[in-house]
Amino acid sequence: MKVPFFSFLLLAVFISCESRSQQQKSSASPKELIGGGCDGCEIMYIGMPIRMNSTDTSVGWRGTRTKLLVTGTVYQVDGRTPAPNVIVYYWQTDDQGYYSKNSMLTGEAVRHGARRGWMQTGADGKYALYTNRPAPYPGRDIPAHIHLSIKEPNLPNEYYVDELVFDDDPLLTTAKRKALENRGGSGVLRPREENGIQVARHDIILGLHIPHYLATTSANKRTGLSIGEESPSFTPYHAWGPDKGSKACPVCKYGRNYGILYFVGATESWDNFKKWLVLLEKLSGEKRDQLKVYLVCEAGGTPEKTQRQLEQVGRELDIQNLALTFVPDFGDQESDVYLNKLDAKAVNTFIVYNSRVIIDTYTNLRPIDFGILTRKIP
Repeated sequence: MKVPFFSFLLLAVFISCESRSQQQKSSASPKELIGGGCDGCEIMYIGMPIRMNSTDTSVGWRGTRTKLLVTGTVYQVDGRTPAPNVIVYYWQTDDQGYYSKNSMLTGEAVRHGARRGWMQTGADGKYALYTNRPAPYPGRDIPAHIHLSIKEPNLPNEYYVDELVFDDDPLLTTAKRKALENRGGSGVLRPREENGIQVARHDIILGLHIPHYLATTSANKRTGLSIGEESPSFTPYHAWGPDKGSKACPVCKYGRNYGILYFVGATESWDNFKKWLVLLEKLSGEKRDQLKVYLVCEAGGTPEKTQRQLEQVGRELDIQNLALTFVPDFGDQESDVYLNKLDAKAVNTFIVYNSRVIIDTYTNLRPIDFGILTRKIP
């Protein structure tokens, strides 16, 4: 019995997607390719144009399909400096879940289908992809996704980063979320509907969680999670603020917009603590629903005392917007605050996120550094 061409092509892609992670785990040699290799990533060079723009439009943008616009910035390993001349290659399924072909495809490029293309960042590191929202593979439990591979100008080979998946995809289960590698940052998109188009942002951090990556900076040694990763869910107790008396998760309830998590270390001075609250309360009042700020401190063995102290501070400073919360300690697993990977010895740790993705992180900041903290908040 003959196998239909699309079925054969789809089977090959399934094998490629599912075997890739196994190939990464089986390698231990320090002389491996950067990223550990990738079955199919080399196809990015087939048909690659000599000149590329920072934007690309796939054939999926045309017609009546669900249009998707993905924009973002490619950053160097520090997560803050834009990276120029980086090639971002993508390939994806159509709105039926197939890597559909066209007459322009030849050789191995057929595996990636007609919805493929390239973007090359300029001095600002920005890119934009106009395409359709892909459908999942028919009859499979793999979430719908867009593949991405990266070619940096000064590295010898390409490497893949996390596939772009969709937060509202029912196939993106909790188990599958936890299995994401965060290569280059979280690949979870949270599209917003704008004039009939789904719009999402995705920044890429070069080298983040990429095996055998050559670049090393002090940025990789900071306390807490890295820029580009997803801020994890956790449940502090709310002593003061809009959710007083609850254990509302900061990023679950308010993560669609900007947020700041102010983790207060045991050595933070009382004077600086109150100065930070005054500054953050003022900022929260100015930004309103566009920004949520959480203070999180350790209660140690005295949660009742900590609650009373935070209530007193809330009344004294007339806090109306901030959430003053606490957890038993920063390593606590019941509240899941340990997922933030904090250094308990730090004076403080600030995590800034947008749509749950961390866009900035600092430790041991002083109130005079307030402008640095807020530089990525419009």
